[in-house]
Amino acid sequence: MTDAPARRVGPGRRAAVLGRPIAHSLSPVIHNAGYAAAGLSDWSYDAHDCGEAELAGFVAGLGPEWVGLSLTMPLKEVALRVADAVSDRAAALGAANTLVRRPDGTWWAENTDAPGMVDALRWVGVEKLARVSVLGAGGTARAALAAAAELGAGLVTVYARRAAAVEELAPVAAALGVRIAPAAWPSPEADLGDADPGDADAVISTVPKGVADALADRVAWRPSTVVFDVVYDPWPTPLAAAAQRAGCRIVSGLDLLLAQAVHQFELFTGVPAPVAAMRAALQAAAAARTAS
Repeated sequence: MTDAPARRVGPGRRAAVLGRPIAHSLSPVIHNAGYAAAGLSDWSYDAHDCGEAELAGFVAGLGPEWVGLSLTMPLKEVALRVADAVSDRAAALGAANTLVRRPDGTWWAENTDAPGMVDALRWVGVEKLARVSVLGAGGTARAALAAAAELGAGLVTVYARRAAAVEELAPVAAALGVRIAPAAWPSPEADLGDADPGDADAVISTVPKGVADALADRVAWRPSTVVFDVVYDPWPTPLAAAAQRAGCRIVSGLDLLLAQAVHQFELFTGVPAPVAAMRAALQAAAAARTAS
């Protein structure tokens, strides 16, 4: 099913982010700031610890006041089985980070990570990409492939430590209509040469913090390259800092967190997201966390 469910703003609505671990999540800050700015004074958004085996039961136990759920690891794949209907995008990516309750009480799964990546790239002036390097081949790499496809990339080179992981992306790439090429993760001793990921219009790092640190000063950064690192704690990462010193435009994990939340907010509420207020709240919370 492809159509997004219509939402009607009503009183006393609830939403939340689910995952494990979840205590670190800044999603409640973003969404609650949005509710306040949009005048949804009796709406609330909180966080709940939830594992894969518990998601179906959690969803089944929700009352009619619940409008939606944001899902982080490890729930993005099991969400497809819990939902009553799935968007084409989520089906193609094999992952959903959003469950939206439809007026008939059923649940619809969507992936807002992919359009969030596109929006975050557009915020720094990207309108079209020809060649993209993706670091990592996990779940977030799927969203990166979708973003690359939407921005017109003709080739996405995927750097991964396991060749099998890149092979697992092949059906996703085929569904999106984007061509991918596998590349081995650079060894610490090897000269990058023709395998330099910086030789692209955009480098999207989807690996956990620390994994790409050794590449930071080895990549031949070009000022025209956009570098998108989905990590936001700590920030800047060594990869982002090195690219920024070379004059690259930088997109952070905080940008992605905000952009995907904007899409969720609008799916949950049916009203335009107050992006400026949501961004300000997120930046303040991130700065306070860094200071502490």
